[in-house]
Amino acid sequence: MFFLRSIHRHPEFRSGARDMISLAPGIGAWGLMTGVAMVKSGMSVIEALAMTFFVYAGSSQLASIPLIVAGAPISVILATGFCVNLRFVVFSLHLRPYLMHMPRWRRLVNGYLTADLSYALFTRRHPQPATGQPERLAQEAYLAGNYFVTWSSWMGMSVIGIVLANLIPATWGLGFAGVLCLVGILCSMGNTPMRLLSAAIAGAAAVALYSLPLKLNIVAAIVIAVGACYMLEKNFLARRPQ
Repeated sequence: MFFLRSIHRHPEFRSGARDMISLAPGIGAWGLMTGVAMVKSGMSVIEALAMTFFVYAGSSQLASIPLIVAGAPISVILATGFCVNLRFVVFSLHLRPYLMHMPRWRRLVNGYLTADLSYALFTRRHPQPATGQPERLAQEAYLAGNYFVTWSSWMGMSVIGIVLANLIPATWGLGFAGVLCLVGILCSMGNTPMRLLSAAIAGAAAVALYSLPLKLNIVAAIVIAVGACYMLEKNFLARRPQ
C-alpha cells in the first residue's frame, strides 16, 4: 500500500496523466465504438464486459468479433489475436530494462496496462532506463499516470458503448472514428523506411488476399510483411561494413 501511495502522489504521475489527457478523446471514441461493435455482433452485455476487462485490446477485440460470430475455430481466433497484437512483443522487449527490477506481479500489471500510446509517450519522455531508485520511481510514476488516463478513458467509454449500444445510431460514424485512431497510431510509428515498407507490404497483402475466409487475410498479411522485412533487414545487415 505504501508503494501505491508513493506512485500516486509522485509529481511524475500527474505529468504522465497530463501528457496523456489530450489523447483521451480519441482513446474514448475507439473504446465506445468497440463496445458498440461487440453488442451489435450478438454478444450479451456480460460477455462484452468480460471481453473488455480481460482482453483490453481494441484492435484484437475487433479482429476477433467477426470470427466469433462466424463460429470460427478457437485456434483461428487465438492466432488472429496473437498476430494483431504482435507489436506488444516489441514493446515488452523495449520496456524490459525499465521494469526488470520490479517484482513479477508488478511486471504483469504493467504488461496488462501497456497500450500503444502509453508506450509511445513513455519512451519519448524517458529514452533510457534509470539506474537509481529515485529515478526508477519517477519513471514508473510517469508510466502509471499514462496508464491511468488510458485505461480509464478506454474502459469508461467502452462500458458506455456496451450499455447503450442499441441507443447509439449507426449514423454517428463511430467505426470511422476508430479507423482514424488506428491511422494516427500507424502514422506515429511509421518513422523509419523499414516500418513504412512493412506497412505497405502488409496493406497490399491484406487487400490481395481479401477473399480468404474468416479474415485470414489479416494473419497472412502480417506473416508476409514480417517475413519480407526480416529477410530484407538481414540481407542489409550482412552487406553492411563492420
